[in-house]
Amino acid sequence: MAKRVHQPREDAEFNFILGMSEVPVLAYFTGTWPKAIEPCRAMDLVVGVIAGEYTGRLTAVRTDITRCPAATERYGITAAPSYVLLKEGEAVAHGTGPMTIGEVRESLDGRL
Repeated sequence: MAKRVHQPREDAEFNFILGMSEVPVLAYFTGTWPKAIEPCRAMDLVVGVIAGEYTGRLTAVRTDITRCPAATERYGITAAPSYVLLKEGEAVAHGTGPMTIGEVRESLDGRL
């Protein structure tokens, strides 16, 4: 995964990153239970590429559901992987399940 992807260890750190970002935040939520591991690893690669392509236009945040339960609940995350595009803390796009780079680009373009 690219170094451009933040990985908060707790909700307070997630909120700090969200508050400090001057650009929209692509928060993608991951899980560590057996059925989520492979799809989440696939999304790690996708988001790493997206973070590189959209440098300066978004902040990417890999959010572990178990480490950031308040953020998970706040944005209605019920499955992993899932993502939410946040502008000034408000969700403007969301998706669930593994996605291709093209699908993520399509979701982001026009919303940044």
